[in-house]
Amino acid sequence: MKFITKRIHAFLDYPVALALIALPFLLGLGPDDSLAKYLSVFTGIAALILTVLTDHQLGIIPIISYRVHLLVDALVAIVFILAPFVFSFGGLDAYYYWINGAAVLLVVSLQKTEINTN
Repeated sequence: MKFITKRIHAFLDYPVALALIALPFLLGLGPDDSLAKYLSVFTGIAALILTVLTDHQLGIIPIISYRVHLLVDALVAIVFILAPFVFSFGGLDAYYYWINGAAVLLVVSLQKTEINTN
């Protein structure tokens, strides 16, 4: 049952991007490996830029198609799920990336197909 519309997704993008920037500091990620902290921060900054440039309700300069946006979201989810294995993140750092990756994959997989994507 797919129920996340383009509009709902647009409203989720900004708070998620800001959370990816702030949460690593609030949770104390990366005490032993700053990559565990800054991978999320840089991804959050990129997500904010992607949202601003996406052709959806809250895009400010809509030059990136919504389909490309969803593809980028899916790729980020995969990177987040693999990051703890590739970069040897452990404990809270690993759980943070696994949970965020799974959440993004869930949102993308529940994306409702819309005939009119405007």
